Amino acid sequence: MREFDYRRADDVTGAVALLDADPDARYLGGGTNLVDLMKNGVETPARLVDIRSLPLDRIGTDDDGGVRIGATVTNSDLAAHPLIRERYPALAQAVLAGASGQLRTMATVGGNLLQRTRCGYFTDITRPCNKREPGSGCPAIEGEHHNHAVLGASEHCVAVHPSDMGVALTAFDAVVSWRTADGADEAPLTDFYLPVGDTPHRETVLPPGALITHVTLPPARVAARSRYRKVRERASYAFAIGSVAAALEVDDGVVRDARLALGAVASRPWRARLAERILVGAPATAEYFAVAADAELAAARPLPHNGYKVTLLRNLVVAVLTELAEETSR
Repeated sequence: MREFDYRRADDVTGAVALLDADPDARYLGGGTNLVDLMKNGVETPARLVDIRSLPLDRIGTDDDGGVRIGATVTNSDLAAHPLIRERYPALAQAVLAGASGQLRTMATVGGNLLQRTRCGYFTDITRPCNKREPGSGCPAIEGEHHNHAVLGASEHCVAVHPSDMGVALTAFDAVVSWRTADGADEAPLTDFYLPVGDTPHRETVLPPGALITHVTLPPARVAARSRYRKVRERASYAFAIGSVAAALEVDDGVVRDARLALGAVASRPWRARLAERILVGAPATAEYFAVAADAELAAARPLPHNGYKVTLLRNLVVAVLTELAEETSR
């Protein structure tokens, strides 16, 4: 591991100033992803700026009735918070589906959104990877790719985003806010992650030195009846091979509102907007749920060894929506 300087930030302005003065520095929250990448040489910062003491560890309501989540709130605190469990249960379920209890106690909301792909070619510095070394190639396309992207990929990268939390936040129109030396800015989470295209090393819209300060969830009545379902290759402590965050509002057998996002299928959490449009106004039946899922997944371009994901996600969407519809009709 490269030697590095360590600084503890006392306030947001000071933290931003430290990175503005040193583009080779990184913010340190829980470190559950960054430190691993430093150990294997993927990340080599000259300085770590510890932000755990900043006043960004609160969850509360904002003036519009939405929920504001500080960037250094731990995953464990997020999942346990009464506002989250009551208003956005799928988010609490998504957080609890990720990692282990020990890691959730350390990991932060901001760090979770910025975690890097777990593609084996990315984490192995002896292999080429366009995300790590632009222009070097993507060996996953011809190599090991059974858990790689089926939506939104390109010939330059087929890695998937690993976040469970991000999938649920995407379904509920979360907005990410940050600070730089030039001031504050924000973006909807659906726009926060950049398409792969020919620049897979550019993953978010964050400008250099930006510090995520909080995430805001707008009020959404439909989110109170929501669910997150994750499929993985072993029962715990494993990344998803497919996941769904869904919410459904049904009145007299007809879908009045629907939210749907998919995980482990693309380089970012995938908001299933086409499926949502098909669902609203349609009968709340498994038949129509399948129609919506098929329409969304028609854009899938699986590789030779990950085509199973299309069937898996279709069945997962239908199962979760059916369960939610049955609960609504009780």
